[in-house]
Amino acid sequence: MTEQTLQEVLAAVAAGELSPTEAEAELAGYVTGEAGRFDAARERRSGVPEAVLATGKSPAEVTALAETSLETTGRTIVTRLDSSQRTHLTEQLSAAFPDATICPDESTIPYERASVVVVHGSTFERPSFDAAVGVVTAGTSDAVPAAEAEIIAREMGAKVTRFDDIGVAALTRTLDQLPDLREQDILIVAAGREGALPTVVAGLVDVPVIGLPVSTGYGYGGSGEAALSGMLQSCTALSVVNIDAGFTAGVQAGLIARQLDQARDSK
Repeated sequence: MTEQTLQEVLAAVAAGELSPTEAEAELAGYVTGEAGRFDAARERRSGVPEAVLATGKSPAEVTALAETSLETTGRTIVTRLDSSQRTHLTEQLSAAFPDATICPDESTIPYERASVVVVHGSTFERPSFDAAVGVVTAGTSDAVPAAEAEIIAREMGAKVTRFDDIGVAALTRTLDQLPDLREQDILIVAAGREGALPTVVAGLVDVPVIGLPVSTGYGYGGSGEAALSGMLQSCTALSVVNIDAGFTAGVQAGLIARQLDQARDSK
């Protein structure tokens, strides 16, 4: 929704073109309900789509915020859903917005793996950037936060390619993907254990690498602390997000992709 004056918003409400919820989002930038405040202006303000974190919320609260998101932005992104929240959400949104599309355009596998639900309203158009993001996993156990990063980067407009199970335990798995990795504009590299893969990849490519430490491993440091420390101490240059912070990694890649797209358009 584009910014409108107060008079324009009131006229649209009077004409039935805007609901009271949409009007509040337009004027205040957020919508207040029993489940909390939804930041409807976040993407317009910062380029980052607002998402509903399901952790700690009841199924009804998650659904209420998701419905507000669809009504005010044309899209909803809900992360970290448990099975009861996911079932309730998809059933309620399908009934309330029959023309909306759940998990649009892509295989549902990354959405299910990441416990993420994305819904596009009937008139929503996802951005499309001339920028390629590679999402890399060291092993299958790293796929949950990697899938979250993949979804968010794609929803922000980047073209996303996955490179799975190419960890350094068998370095040939990394090296045989190197030509394709070098074709990407940005790389998100997810790894648990000692977190070595982002360091190795960053030393072999000339594009930004975002390290995503994952809470997999054994014993001391096995909940992602060793992976985080290893990436922070990397000899090669890379950026690092917090443990399992797939959303943040996806956002960072999406923001870089948007800047690349704008730079390419200006040429």
